[in-house]
Amino acid sequence: MALNLYLLRHGETTFSQNGNFCGETDAELTTAGIQMAESFADVYKQLQWKGVYVSPMKRTIATAKPFCDAVGINMQVREGLREGSYGVWETKSKSFVQENYTENYIKWLSEPAWNAPLGGETAVEIANRAIPVITEIIEKHPEGNVLVVSHKATIRIILCSLLGIDLGCYRYRVNILVASVSKVKFDVNGPLLEILGDRYHIPDHIRSRPGT
Repeated sequence: MALNLYLLRHGETTFSQNGNFCGETDAELTTAGIQMAESFADVYKQLQWKGVYVSPMKRTIATAKPFCDAVGINMQVREGLREGSYGVWETKSKSFVQENYTENYIKWLSEPAWNAPLGGETAVEIANRAIPVITEIIEKHPEGNVLVVSHKATIRIILCSLLGIDLGCYRYRVNILVASVSKVKFDVNGPLLEILGDRYHIPDHIRSRPGT
């Protein structure tokens, strides 16, 4: 038997729509974001689940709630799964940051593993708090299905860490759209990526909405 780790990004927020930086900003789901969460629950409740681990932010908790209600499992909130902090860039547009924090922005684009947004977190720092949560899950659940509800950058960094991809490339090797699901299977051979960024559970009229 194997552990199947499902990584779900939260549903749509106004920030995922407009592309502004939203890390530690505690954004709420939009109406469409709530529908995305409900659609995920409707499809994935059919599987047998061992546990649900969730970032403490409002948008992830709201995404996990319909699923937890449907399968009857209490969510386990873990600080390590929260989104990376963008520091002074929070809520700002990319064009504003590029114009007003040019050098910092260029360094972050070129090597985000070790260069953080001013006052924010590097990819290495995010990995150092997120991977211990994954290790905890592996130790507690050697087999079965476990859901992790987290964020775009955090999920990208988790996947890169598990698959041996340079953290400095996380933005250029893995894309995680809102409410998308990725699956990593853990067996005797280690982690195997089986699904990346799937969104078939989202109804077509919602899935086609713009958003990052």
